[in-house]
Amino acid sequence: MTGWLLVAPVLLPVLVAGLSLAVWRSAGTQRLLGVGVLSTVLADSAVLLVLADRNGPLVLHVGGWPAPAGVSLVADRLSTLLMTMALAVTLAVLVFAVGQGTAEGGDPVHAPFHPTYLLLAAGVCLAFLAGDLFNLFVAFELMLAASYVLINLNADEGRIRAGMTYTITSLLSSLLFLTAIGLLYAATGTVNLADLARRVPELPDGLRTVFSLLLLIVFGIKAAVVPLHFWLPDSYPTAPAPITAVLAALLTKVGLYAMVRTQTLLFPRPEPWPPLLVAAALTLLVGAVGAVAQRDLNRLLSFVLVSHIGYMLFGLSLYTVEGLTGTVLYAVHHIAAQAALFLIAGLVVSWSGTAALPKLARAAPPPGLVAGLFMVAALSLAGIPPLSGFVAKLALLRAGVDRGGAAVLALLAAALVTSLLTLYLMARVWQAAFAAGPARPPAVRRPGGLRLMLGATTGTVLVGVAVAVAAGPLARVSERAAVDLLERDTYREAVLQRHADGTDGTDEQDRERR
Repeated sequence: MTGWLLVAPVLLPVLVAGLSLAVWRSAGTQRLLGVGVLSTVLADSAVLLVLADRNGPLVLHVGGWPAPAGVSLVADRLSTLLMTMALAVTLAVLVFAVGQGTAEGGDPVHAPFHPTYLLLAAGVCLAFLAGDLFNLFVAFELMLAASYVLINLNADEGRIRAGMTYTITSLLSSLLFLTAIGLLYAATGTVNLADLARRVPELPDGLRTVFSLLLLIVFGIKAAVVPLHFWLPDSYPTAPAPITAVLAALLTKVGLYAMVRTQTLLFPRPEPWPPLLVAAALTLLVGAVGAVAQRDLNRLLSFVLVSHIGYMLFGLSLYTVEGLTGTVLYAVHHIAAQAALFLIAGLVVSWSGTAALPKLARAAPPPGLVAGLFMVAALSLAGIPPLSGFVAKLALLRAGVDRGGAAVLALLAAALVTSLLTLYLMARVWQAAFAAGPARPPAVRRPGGLRLMLGATTGTVLVGVAVAVAAGPLARVSERAAVDLLERDTYREAVLQRHADGTDGTDEQDRERR
């Protein structure tokens, strides 16, 4: 039963994607299939989270081939927690897309939306469950292909140009990733993460540093870490609101997850790592300052997205249980908050007809419900208590104070400045999009699918509220996930199935190599 639970989040969306493509003439059937399979996979992921938290990492050796020779799917506290949040947001965004008409289907132009969206969900789940670097690479390629189709679906020239920027940058990252996999295999004889956790520490210090920096660059591009972020503000804002929301909420978090997994499992450190400290500070400040300069709502939110990746890097760079707990909490909060803000931006554009902030100030304001949803999501992102952003930021700040040191305190200052700039930016959006004024015409109701759009957006905001309400239990799960990341033997022994005599499958390979 556990094996089926592990394979379902990857296998079911792929199978249903093929079925959805076969019935492309029936938009209603496609919608039913998409919502149904994502609901099923979300429930499956929640069960995996409970089991992993209760029993430790769950492992499936595909085809019965044991690690490190075979393909392994691994579900631990970190992967299942992030996967559950990602699938909840993916389901809500799909409902929004149905209401907006992006997922209408029934014609050759829109018919690929549902199958491609499900393949994107399968790629995200595979990335969280992959037990080796090569299948992590496969997951990234699946996400790249699906996201390129979604960005360019029924696109004009500007969106195609932006999609090419995204694709070329992602392909460059993939080429670097494939190179890193080949070099790691040449140096260690394996790509299995659990096996690499034993072999990489045996390499010379200089070679370990090179591999660590190479993987940091690869996943830094995926996560839009400054100075590798340039592609994101040009790519995401051009897509329809639901596509922008799901890409912003999920793809950068998958890159961050891969960074956390590899840097803690393969390259453990007793002290904060200067490259990560610098990257975190630059990402926080450059993203926030870049957002201040924007006059377009979606581009502003894209730069805010970049800046808040820095908070998660902050926790990772400390290499402590407290810091990693803050990173996990912030990732869970940010998935819901960032998706909600992009969906709200889509609603604002639906009412006003523009995303330009100067024009929004003269356009008809959205109704009070949309304004209320924006206020909750914006205040959460800015870290105002008692919302989820405050809980996550407080955990990070405490971890930084406990760690101490001049570099960490400087990073703390950057985090506080970014939080204040975020609050200013959210107030600026409020003033432009929602504040009443004599020059604004009365609010009007836009026809078409607004109930579904409002319902999906409300659900996404409520997911963020639920994170705050369940902050205590969630913090404890996040802390246990952080302990697992630093105590690497838990992951390694679960995957390699250590025998009673203290040996595992890798010992036989060592003897054959000698």
